[in-house]
Amino acid sequence: MSQIDFHHNFNRFFDGLEIKRMDSNRNEQLLLPSHIGEGTIRRFIPRTDIEVIVSNYTMNRERTISLQTEAAMVELQYCLQGTREVSIAGERNEIIPGICSLQLIKQADARFEFTGNTTYHMVSIGIPIHTFHHFMEEGDGTRRVDFSQLLGSQDYGCEYERITPDATLRLHQLLEASLMSSTRNIELECRAMELLEEAFQLFFSNPRTSHTKKMSRTDMQKVKQAREIMVQEMSDPPSLLELSRMVGLNDFKLKKSFKEMYGATVFGYLREKRLERALFLLQQGKLNVTETAYEVGYSNASYFSEAFCRKYGVNPGSLVRQSERR
Repeated sequence: MSQIDFHHNFNRFFDGLEIKRMDSNRNEQLLLPSHIGEGTIRRFIPRTDIEVIVSNYTMNRERTISLQTEAAMVELQYCLQGTREVSIAGERNEIIPGICSLQLIKQADARFEFTGNTTYHMVSIGIPIHTFHHFMEEGDGTRRVDFSQLLGSQDYGCEYERITPDATLRLHQLLEASLMSSTRNIELECRAMELLEEAFQLFFSNPRTSHTKKMSRTDMQKVKQAREIMVQEMSDPPSLLELSRMVGLNDFKLKKSFKEMYGATVFGYLREKRLERALFLLQQGKLNVTETAYEVGYSNASYFSEAFCRKYGVNPGSLVRQSERR
């Protein structure tokens, strides 16, 4: 199959909504027919092996779309508004707002059920299997996750997580870019890649990966406990030696095992979680920058602002001002 065959899976969905397309492989805004509902689906293909779909529409009445996927693919989907039922290869799932799903799909029957007078706002990113495998390769060329091994004999697999504060910011940036007529493909590609990177880390850089096969279940539980302690005590965390005593692992083994399970050092992981928590607090608009810095464990607000800006590309003060204007 050609590398663009996975686009036809989206085409079949558009056909089910009776949407007219100018071209199956280009950026365009698609309008929902008036007898079905109102709203738009904005389709972007920043490069041939990535498709980004931004959906925002309301159905006039209940509607069911049935189709068969034509090519194996991986789809990352963020549900921002509107609950719906989806059944793929006989597996029934309820998609609810605030949830990120990573779907691995072979050729399979799919059924989508929509409720009338309900607004659906979603962002989907699709890629073919060869691109997924490319993203899963390590620096030495070895593949840490394989599509076929993940699915086994099944035709469909899906994992769910809550949308993180980091992803919320990236989605906001992608949605803003999608509305601008001057947006270039490279910007949409970068935003999609950032979301894919975070999702792959979220779903695959954890104890389910092959890196932990040689680790005993007891040690895995101790490392999980260490992670929970650091997150819960992020404003005043224990030292590495204190942490190792708390969970009953020597500091060398704790450092090594933590890196294997979570892909980062103990304090590198803590730094990321501090900044994610800070993003959430700033989005809530209840604390200023200095208060947020102290809340997540930074004693120096200036250093916090620099670290935050390096990670998210925005000054934390600008998020405070945005929340004040809402």
